[in-house]
Amino acid sequence: MHAEEKMTLEKWPASPEKQTLEGKNKFVGFWLFLGGETVLFASLFATYLALKDSVPNSDMPLAKDLFEIPLVFTMTMILLTSSLTSVYAMYHMKNFNFKKMQIWLVITVMLGLSFLGLEIYEFNHYVHEFGHTFKSSAFGSAFYTLVGFHGAHVAFGLAWILALVIRNSKRGLNLYNAPKFYVASLYWHFIDVVWVFIFTVVYLMGMVG
Repeated sequence: MHAEEKMTLEKWPASPEKQTLEGKNKFVGFWLFLGGETVLFASLFATYLALKDSVPNSDMPLAKDLFEIPLVFTMTMILLTSSLTSVYAMYHMKNFNFKKMQIWLVITVMLGLSFLGLEIYEFNHYVHEFGHTFKSSAFGSAFYTLVGFHGAHVAFGLAWILALVIRNSKRGLNLYNAPKFYVASLYWHFIDVVWVFIFTVVYLMGMVG
């Protein structure tokens, strides 16, 4: 390690994401944004619970006829693992190890892409095997809106993290971009928490009726 890098490491604060006024403002803005997102998802959950048994006739599939727990469980483990890898990334950020932080963020992105790939496969399976589409029933509309909206958040989170990785690849780590990485990581944790609720409310409760 060069002397200059060592000196920078020695001066690197324990919580670099909160060392500047801009960084603190990012946290305030993020929590306000998160409050709105929480209300929005709560509305979608309530709508789904109200419509989950609403199908036009008895021949249309319900949740217990559609969902395959092994597939959804695999998706859940992948997303939860990606949350862990983002924690590792932030650990290295706090220890001023830019290279390892980037590596763990890339792994997080790869896991997130795997999750999205399985979700697309899941939706395709429901449409072609069961005729379960967005327009087939109120249940279908509520299901695809809730789960699809979460999937859109996953895609946005991946684009956000990937943009930070690419944009800062030659800039290194500093007190200006540290809050950006940290807030993106918090957003990713929020997405994971929402999925845990989806897994429980939509899939597990759906399987037991």
